[in-house]
Amino acid sequence: MTWVEDLHRRADEQLPDYVAEYFATAAGHGQCRREGTAAWEALRLRPSVLRDTSRVSTATTVLGTPVSFPVLVAPMAQQVAARPEGEVLTGRAVAGAGTVLGVSTNTGVTFADVAATGAPWWYQVYVMQDRSLTRLLVERAAAAGACALVLTVDTTALAPALPGVEPTEWPDTYRRARVVNLTEAERAAAGPHALRSAEDLTPDAIGWLRELTGLPVAVKGVLTARDARRCVDAGADAVIVSTHGGRRLGTSITSARALPEVVAEVGGEVEVHVDSGVREGSHVVAALAMGARAVHVGRPVMWGLAADGQAGVAAVLERLRADLVTTLRQAGVPDVAQLRPADVAHPEPAHPTGYPFAPSHP
Repeated sequence: MTWVEDLHRRADEQLPDYVAEYFATAAGHGQCRREGTAAWEALRLRPSVLRDTSRVSTATTVLGTPVSFPVLVAPMAQQVAARPEGEVLTGRAVAGAGTVLGVSTNTGVTFADVAATGAPWWYQVYVMQDRSLTRLLVERAAAAGACALVLTVDTTALAPALPGVEPTEWPDTYRRARVVNLTEAERAAAGPHALRSAEDLTPDAIGWLRELTGLPVAVKGVLTARDARRCVDAGADAVIVSTHGGRRLGTSITSARALPEVVAEVGGEVEVHVDSGVREGSHVVAALAMGARAVHVGRPVMWGLAADGQAGVAAVLERLRADLVTTLRQAGVPDVAQLRPADVAHPEPAHPTGYPFAPSHP
């Protein structure tokens, strides 16, 4: 059992079944979620020798914000179901680790409480059917100190959770802890469907968000070069290669496989980040070598929060940081900025016949 699997087990022991199942929900039969981590595991690093690794640097910047290492916490809804303080505990751990916190539209914590943790944070934007509500939330997040906006573009048809697992079916305590940065009156006036994700989203939303706040906009959920190009041409400052943790499409390409294509298209123009399935320092090194500026980690952080609160989140981040440093030393790379595509070996594609070469006879 890996450390992440053990953490998952301990978290599930602390959670109601419907919450644990919601955190683990995946599209289809879970293929993309399973293959997401397997794809990172299949990559191999090419170590270098005779290089001084007595000191290793993991520091970088993400959209202008300095971080001590390039592992960010992905925005995740319903953290208050893991621990009542939710993102307050996560944010304190993130501040201590010197990285960036992603905050979901569906956070159960006020922006003021997030800001008070001291962590630099990015606000994840779900554009709603009622654009006026999105505008209110984005302006409030910016006023509270958000450093960037993360426009999530893969939620128009997210796979639903199992019956009884959707947060709208949870006890009132959790149902009320959704979109708390709108008032009860604002939610009531908007109508029953206003909070749903807009299904008519186009690249125009990128420019609209930049005009609202002047903050940099990262577009999350990009898996192809063509979409990366459309986002950058529309004004995106970064793209995040993501399968939404395997929740977008069961038969989706994995993030590890999509990353090189996106980097080849726009990597010289904007930052490219990646998430979904990253579980080890070696995964982080491979992602950076392939051209990612940073990786975002979700479920392990949520499991750490559920299992041990703030200390659990801090432990997850420290484990990833220490593993990253060890892997860099073992790979002979003293600085994350020195990683290059040639440092990664990709698995050989399977031959369609099942043989390494076509047979010469029937």
